[in-house]
Amino acid sequence: MSADRSLERLANATLLVPFEAEHAPRWTLDGLADGIAGVCLFHNNISGPEQVTELNRRLSEAADDPLIALDEEGGDVTRIGQAAGSDYPGNAALGAVDDPELTRSVHRTLGARLRALGFTLDLAPSVDVNTVADNPVIGTRSFGADAELVARNAAAAVTGLQEGGVAACAKHFPGHGATHQDSHHELPVVDADTDLLHRRELLPFRAAIQAGVRSVLTAHIQLPRLGQHGPATLTPSLVNGLLRTELGFDGMIITDALDMRGVSGDIGIPEAAVRALSAGCDLLCLGRYVYADQVAAIRAAIVEAVREGRLPAERLEDAAARTAAARAWTRSRGTVPGDEEIGLAAARRAVRVEGELGRLSDPVVIEVDAPAGMAVGEVPWGLAPWFSGTERIDASAVRADEILSRATGRDLVVVVRDAHRYPRTRALLTELCAARPDTVVVEMGLPVWRPQCRAHVSTYGAARVNCLSAAELLGSATVASIR
Repeated sequence: MSADRSLERLANATLLVPFEAEHAPRWTLDGLADGIAGVCLFHNNISGPEQVTELNRRLSEAADDPLIALDEEGGDVTRIGQAAGSDYPGNAALGAVDDPELTRSVHRTLGARLRALGFTLDLAPSVDVNTVADNPVIGTRSFGADAELVARNAAAAVTGLQEGGVAACAKHFPGHGATHQDSHHELPVVDADTDLLHRRELLPFRAAIQAGVRSVLTAHIQLPRLGQHGPATLTPSLVNGLLRTELGFDGMIITDALDMRGVSGDIGIPEAAVRALSAGCDLLCLGRYVYADQVAAIRAAIVEAVREGRLPAERLEDAAARTAAARAWTRSRGTVPGDEEIGLAAARRAVRVEGELGRLSDPVVIEVDAPAGMAVGEVPWGLAPWFSGTERIDASAVRADEILSRATGRDLVVVVRDAHRYPRTRALLTELCAARPDTVVVEMGLPVWRPQCRAHVSTYGAARVNCLSAAELLGSATVASIR
């Protein structure tokens, strides 16, 4: 094999690529056969269990056990639950319960389900400590705001996923929980010095590493108080220095998606790929819409960087060896059966009620819409499957008196999602509760803010099982027949 072909195959071994549809295109299959490390599936690749199982079978046959990955956190971030919502509560709900054995059991069942569908790598769990209430990208994806709580549940989640048969991935290193910005759109800042970083952000990563996590995913954030003014993903002192050397992580380091503006907005994806490898990353998650021609351009940029001496060939060889080791680990894994009832049981344990709920009679159910984040996507949520006539409204386009008129003589239930982040939602809810103090409010995000109302129900997430657990509390007559 020529030197150029050897370099191209080494470059391929660092790529985790997306593709366009529910079937694998020829460029993807050929690329896997030519050494591409693996693929990452998104909503556009999955329509149902049978389809994705067959797709993953075809992908696995294209090469020697490629990595077949997805972002399946349970809760609000779900790929296999896109059609109806997840069967597993997310981290916020599990953190509210704070029972590591429950967290482990939920993730073991999730891992076993993913393995049965043909996946080998789950880009989860999020082990960020969510200390900023209005964090636009983490929120319910975190176990909570307490570092020790997050750490013990992070270790449990990692253990459970890997018992289920898939490699886990602790993210977003060195911690995305203290940001006010979304790295999909810009480069967020974490205002933490070295001492705070070790006491807060890094504690869950240490726990995940001690639990044997097979991979860690880097964040596109900057930490200026550490003297760092670019994305962590591209910073050798954080990736190779802090994670690899100081924390002693010897597994595969994966970038967050390189199509995010927080890392490639000013330099382009090919250059971001070169710099990420140089910083110490091993597997380049390219994003959702980076297809054949762009993948070829990224490969060419990596090869050219080696030729120019900007990227040592030894660094590329090391990265390729680590992705190969991850593939070998997934090849050897068995699976521990899960408990298919555990998701709903966990969601029920997470629900909290403040006030007197009582029995509702023919309630009017109003859902106040909230925009889905980039990581979440369009996934159904709310109480509509269990309460006929449920209406989804825009808080800026409806008057309180219209809702009050509709609810005359009937109980009123208002469902919100992260109300603390949306002033118009809070204003509408405040007006409704002032006129109807007997209103029941169901919060399906983080319960940071609550109005004065008869009862406030917190589900800590909007997964299908979270919504079902709320419907049970509210006494829906249809719950038993459709769950």
